[in-house]
Amino acid sequence: MTYTSPLLVRPGAVQGTGADSGVASHYGEPLREQRALSAGTAVVDLSQRGVVTVSGPDRLRWLNTLSSQHLAALPVGESTELLFLSVQGRIEFDARVVDDGATTWLLVEAAEAAPLAEWLNRMKFMLRVDVADVSPQWATIGSTAAVPDWADYIHWVDPWPELGAGGYAYSTAGIDEHPGRDRPWFEYLIPAEELAATVGDRALAGSMAAEALRIAAWRPRWGSETDERTIPHELDLLRTAVHLSKGCYKGQETVARVHNLGHPPRRLVFLQLDGSQHTMPQPGNEVFAGDRKVGTLTSVAQHFEMGPVALAVIKRSVAPDSLLTVMDGDEPYTAVQEIIVAPDAGQVVGRQTGFLKKART
Repeated sequence: MTYTSPLLVRPGAVQGTGADSGVASHYGEPLREQRALSAGTAVVDLSQRGVVTVSGPDRLRWLNTLSSQHLAALPVGESTELLFLSVQGRIEFDARVVDDGATTWLLVEAAEAAPLAEWLNRMKFMLRVDVADVSPQWATIGSTAAVPDWADYIHWVDPWPELGAGGYAYSTAGIDEHPGRDRPWFEYLIPAEELAATVGDRALAGSMAAEALRIAAWRPRWGSETDERTIPHELDLLRTAVHLSKGCYKGQETVARVHNLGHPPRRLVFLQLDGSQHTMPQPGNEVFAGDRKVGTLTSVAQHFEMGPVALAVIKRSVAPDSLLTVMDGDEPYTAVQEIIVAPDAGQVVGRQTGFLKKART
């Protein structure tokens, strides 16, 4: 079914495309909306997103055995993130997680909800768990500030860029310098039939605003930064979504092997794009270092302070000081890379539970 948000009737609303289809990309003033969202004075409609619930007394123990995250003793109301991986360690699903004491809520992209619920139902066996895709019943609203009026709603607080227990940072930026610290992020689950009334006359920002802030925070998104080959190390997702010393789970062998070697084959970079042109490149455009294709642009936005910015996934071997070029057809865009995932295993590539470590070679 094609989803259409009831908030699209707001004046100036322009519907988004792709993963953000069904909600407003903006309401006529994208940069003003972005400033308001950044300041915490506007909220963003993410009601196209998916929601999967897992209930039953075995739910946390069961999810713990299937996922990359340690969930067996997840406290009520604590937010975390998990990955479901293939045997080869590639990301199949990425879920934002919170438990209310009776139900574990998995907040996912729209395209993940149905296949994730189907896969989880196939994995139940004799355990006391119930899985449901409840996306039509719930609407997600995002904000950079807590909304006191909504405190009683199920809500998820993004742990990015802090290090979770058992996590490891592949970024050379220390926690205090990480740009993700400038983007606190809250996602509230509102009953779908109450969405318009609950939002009321609050100022709204479009999905373009949320994307720009996400990109500036170096925060990867499933379906944008991921493809069929992505492993967590390439996107710095060991930081929030992987517990390196929990028990066995599908894909753990690859996670451990790549981590111990310190050689993920690709790496996420932040790009400052040449702002002199009147257009911007598009996700999916090829990235070059000289004449050599080295990667793909994954997300792009106009940031209200920095101008055109992007995320890209490139080969690990690309020199950190290489000037990159993004090609949109015959149109070249010069791009300066800012390191997110360190390219050299000889560098300090991570920080685990507060202690600096070097990759083993």
